[in-house]
Amino acid sequence: MAAPLGDTEVQSGEDAPDALKIFTRKKDGLKRAAAAVDGSSSRAESDPFRYRMDYPCIGTCVIINNKNFHRSTGMSPRNGTDVDAANAMKTFTNLGYELRFANDQTRAQMSELLSGVSSEDHSASASFACVLLSHGDEGLIYGTDGPEKFENLTRWFKGGRCPSLLGKPKLFFIQACRGTALDDGVSIEPDSVDAQTSERIPVEADFLYAYSTAPGYYSWRNTSNGSWFMQALCQMLEDYKEQLELVQIMTRVNRKVALHFESSTNLPGFGGKRQIPCIVSMLTKDFYFPV
Repeated sequence: MAAPLGDTEVQSGEDAPDALKIFTRKKDGLKRAAAAVDGSSSRAESDPFRYRMDYPCIGTCVIINNKNFHRSTGMSPRNGTDVDAANAMKTFTNLGYELRFANDQTRAQMSELLSGVSSEDHSASASFACVLLSHGDEGLIYGTDGPEKFENLTRWFKGGRCPSLLGKPKLFFIQACRGTALDDGVSIEPDSVDAQTSERIPVEADFLYAYSTAPGYYSWRNTSNGSWFMQALCQMLEDYKEQLELVQIMTRVNRKVALHFESSTNLPGFGGKRQIPCIVSMLTKDFYFPV
């Protein structure tokens, strides 16, 4: 059960930041397609400010779970990430996505997996989603053999590289550090359009990047319960998938992480820290999950 707003959750296990430096210092497809013929769905699909969801399936979701890293990297195992992976698999399956799951991928394997998916025909899909669980730094996501530029993984879905997803939402959820800064938190005192007709769209359009933390900061992962971000993401998606638009859901994820978690660790100077996710949206319409 979620804690009341403002209350910090106490979790078993120890919290650890997802960074290297600290360690060195289809089952609903037919149902959803049928739902598109009713009156409410028809109105939704005719709304120029709302992504169409009258496709046979909502889409593919790729989940990459990197836990163990080559000795040469000096990186420790990401204990707790298997909990994140299991929760993500359950949540995105419940949303109707067809899963592609991979453990412990090198840089080349991550790129090969995503480029392969991008080359497939997504004409019958309403969207694409990707969950990346790994160590990270600003602009970087780690394969088991070292860092890769995040843009090198997302580029496979931009512009003409994946024509069957043009104009459709492409969602990336990233659990990884983006630097080494720590957030101490601060105390507060409470007070009593027409349809698109252009044949050309920006290559960066229709992407959403949901980062677990703000630029430059550590991202926390509990060894028993999984990362704060993935705990909040899966809970909010399950709770609000039938009510709210995706960006509204992500705002609730931000609130959950910001107010309900605080680091508990034996590492000197790392206890009592906070975290705020960062949602970067280039979506051009509202994204509602089909019900």
